[in-house]
Amino acid sequence: MTGYHLAQFNAARLRAPLDDPATAGFVAGLDLMNALADRSPGFVWRLAEGPAGDATTVRPTEPDVIVTLSVWESVEALRAFTYQSEHLDYLRRRREWFVPLGYRASLVLWWIPAGTLPTPEEGVARLRALGANGPTPDAFTFRAPFPAPATTDAAPPAPLPARPA
Repeated sequence: MTGYHLAQFNAARLRAPLDDPATAGFVAGLDLMNALADRSPGFVWRLAEGPAGDATTVRPTEPDVIVTLSVWESVEALRAFTYQSEHLDYLRRRREWFVPLGYRASLVLWWIPAGTLPTPEEGVARLRALGANGPTPDAFTFRAPFPAPATTDAAPPAPLPARPA
């Protein structure tokens, strides 16, 4: 345990409004995917605002761009949820529901002190930083991950035993 958690922000441009039949499969899976995330090992938190608690009403960039924002214990935990669970089948269908975002990246990861929560605005800023600068310790991807910062408030090492006289 490092004293840091992994923040994840993803933005996606809808092919059609959420009440359109073209996005019905996406909408039908929201509760299932959120429940899957909530019970996944290493899950810490997700943005759950709006009447349905799925954050689809949070639109920090453009009216047709929806976001996800979550916190995980590690890159490995998020990767396992994303690519080694039922979520992968849902993810594979993304082109049915979304069109290219028009940004250089749609997903960004960064480390936050454990016990703090990221905001959608912070996610947008990190996504833009990733697009402008490429992966850095402040904004990175699954393909180019960075380790959590070293914890500076770690307990000091135990003193050495007293030397016999």
